[in-house]
Amino acid sequence: MRKKIVAGNWKMNLSAEEALTLANELKVKIDHQLDTKDPKIPNGLPQILLFPPNVYLSRVLEVFRNYEGVAVGVQNIHQEEKGAFTGEVSPLMVRSLGGTHTLIGHSERRIHFNEDDELLAKKIALAVKNGLTPVYCCGEMLPDRETGKHFQLVSEQLKKGVFWMDEQEVKNIIIAYEPVWAIGTGQTASPEQAQEMHAYLRELINDHYSKKTAEEMTILYGGSCNAKNAAELFAQKDVDGGLIGGASLKADDFFTIIQSF
Repeated sequence: MRKKIVAGNWKMNLSAEEALTLANELKVKIDHQLDTKDPKIPNGLPQILLFPPNVYLSRVLEVFRNYEGVAVGVQNIHQEEKGAFTGEVSPLMVRSLGGTHTLIGHSERRIHFNEDDELLAKKIALAVKNGLTPVYCCGEMLPDRETGKHFQLVSEQLKKGVFWMDEQEVKNIIIAYEPVWAIGTGQTASPEQAQEMHAYLRELINDHYSKKTAEEMTILYGGSCNAKNAAELFAQKDVDGGLIGGASLKADDFFTIIQSF
């Protein structure tokens, strides 16, 4: 059975105090759900991933220390393990603090920082080498969707960014589909559009690797998923959860999404 995941990408938001407050509010909700002091997530909840700004990584990790169902990671890593790269963070650093996951190829990294699939492939390789689980983001802009090139574009992103891995390695990857035209625009891909693309991605994995690997890989939806539409999106056959942006900054909304399966 594929792992169900809800991931919160806090992006470049929150003060240190606000970040700690948000983490603790989520912890209270999880503890209430558990109705016990034993810090383990029951089968009724999905895996929870949190991606705070790098400077808050240690604080958020401390809040969820020993919570088996909550993992904390970073929003980006550098493609080199160490060196003269002022301002960058390596996967080795993240792992040494206890971080377990990293976003790679988020649409904002592609657009604002000109990251291409070849660069992202290097980041994935280094993340895996250092024991981090990459969440590889792929998706199309509005012109690609309007001209019918969205399948071709996403196929190229997957082939260049991920399909160089062997079958055993690729099982460590989580895919996140981002319809970029539906992020921060007020638009949302319909459940049918989300399912169509997720099924296509799974078909690509099946064709390149095997049906077993395709069925086992988690594919998240990352396009303006919120407390109101999450249940309908998550009900789709090939949608295994969400990569949540703005709604992850409010504990009530984010926990509603977590409970939407």
